[in-house]
Amino acid sequence: MKAETERAEPVCPSAAAGGPVSAAIPRVARLHRTAAGKLLKDAGLYPGQELMMMHLWEAGAVRQSELIRMVDLDPSTVTKMLQRLEQAGHVRRRPDPADRRAVLVEATEDSGTLMRTVERAWTRLEQHTLAGLDPEERAQLGRLLSRVEANLCTETADCPAAAGRRA
Repeated sequence: MKAETERAEPVCPSAAAGGPVSAAIPRVARLHRTAAGKLLKDAGLYPGQELMMMHLWEAGAVRQSELIRMVDLDPSTVTKMLQRLEQAGHVRRRPDPADRRAVLVEATEDSGTLMRTVERAWTRLEQHTLAGLDPEERAQLGRLLSRVEANLCTETADCPAAAGRRA
């Protein structure tokens, strides 16, 4: 009999028998996104908004078109996310003085509290996600996921991660 803390291996659909890892990736990604959403809910964020804010905290003011490229999302999705973040007082949008047709987006000074909340949430998410893995296993998983990402980026010319590595 298995210990209560052990979980049964997920059943891989027979059509995915030739790709059990490829079948596991979307399951893990969905569960990770759900866990992140629960941790970020108290901060008033939806999953994905914290990633956008992370880009803005790092980059400062950027053109909205550049932000869309950075987060690799549909422009309408980014616009809706920015509207919500702007209403909450976390971002500010203004015309780009160098090109009045372009819009600059930046994190507000008031978003500093949100940044600390996101940092704590991501630390908790990391601890929960990697519970039971020793430091070497965590490092190995990070290396393996980086390699998988690089493999997938070779198929996508506009992969943001690949562009970041080339720069």
